[in-house]
Amino acid sequence: MTSRAHDPWLLTPGPLTTSYSVKEAMLHDWGSRDKNFIAINQRVRDRLVALAGGEGTHVCVPLQGSGTFVVEATVGTLLPRDAKALILVNGAYGQRIARICDYYERRYSILQTPEDVPNDAAAVDAALTDDSELSHVFVVHCETTSGILNPVADIAEVTVRHGRKLIVDAMSAFGAIPMDAREVPFDAVVASSNKCIEGVPGVGFAIIRESLLEDCKGNAASLTLDLYDQWQAMEKNAQWRFTPPTHVIVAFEQALREHEEEGGVSGRGARYRHNCKILVDGMRELGFETLLPDELQAPIIVTFHMPADPSFVFQTFYDYLGERGFVIYPGKLTVADSFRIGCIGRLGEQEMRMALDAVRETLVRMGVTHCGPKQSNPATA
Repeated sequence: MTSRAHDPWLLTPGPLTTSYSVKEAMLHDWGSRDKNFIAINQRVRDRLVALAGGEGTHVCVPLQGSGTFVVEATVGTLLPRDAKALILVNGAYGQRIARICDYYERRYSILQTPEDVPNDAAAVDAALTDDSELSHVFVVHCETTSGILNPVADIAEVTVRHGRKLIVDAMSAFGAIPMDAREVPFDAVVASSNKCIEGVPGVGFAIIRESLLEDCKGNAASLTLDLYDQWQAMEKNAQWRFTPPTHVIVAFEQALREHEEEGGVSGRGARYRHNCKILVDGMRELGFETLLPDELQAPIIVTFHMPADPSFVFQTFYDYLGERGFVIYPGKLTVADSFRIGCIGRLGEQEMRMALDAVRETLVRMGVTHCGPKQSNPATA
């Protein structure tokens, strides 16, 4: 793995460590109406559709902003005003979809499981059976609140059987965990440039079933977040409606090229799984406990219980690791005190072992002798 020597290693779910060549791609200026940039934009769109197995059925609509921008745009564009969504929640990102629906005054029901419990396809089946008004199902593929992998294929099967629409927030999974429209019949998948594709922040995208998008004119309450209007404009002249993040798009194409060179979804996913195993094995050797059992853990970000040792202060732990060049994530759970360490980005075995060395040395510096949690973890008991 390569990165500039002075940059920290980002053990986070995005923004994340990028390759030098992705950074280098941003050293040039591009005219947004220039034919060369227009061609780059089209190649990016085509490649993303191909990665999702959506050739011939789906289209890619990119949008300026972070991942949440395009999630909100997808909600506002794909949900008609008389729709009712079923939102599967086991973390902050499912809750965020519900909050977006509140802003757009779209009706919804929530199916909630604890943050360390996957979404339940049987419960989805029952909900869709009981409420004929439910028209769309929203699911988060990898919920980075905990790092859990939700059973999207099972949920897709139930949703299709009931004749409803499936929208997948695949923000932290797309590009590393398989999501193929020919096998998992989704109507829309939403992700961004700065996650498993290893680009830089600044653009999100929705891969949407074309036949569904064709019927979405007039749904959006926002001009800038109207994916139907964005799609129509790009189909007419291949250009963005408003100033595009040109440098981000060019870096994204480079990241997609490197993703393909690594072996696509299977190759990228294999590296992340290896990173995750090194991290989890090493942290467990130090006495830390993971929130999730291995069978529920996505190879994206791992949640660890906060040690009970009174010498362990998270902010000090965070700061000392930062001094060593490693940036981790605080916890986002309500069920337990925790912190998170990511496995994605331009990182490999060497960097993960260096991170474990930094953790080990930081614990000694802090005087921490016991890394077990304040209470036992029911998920692994």
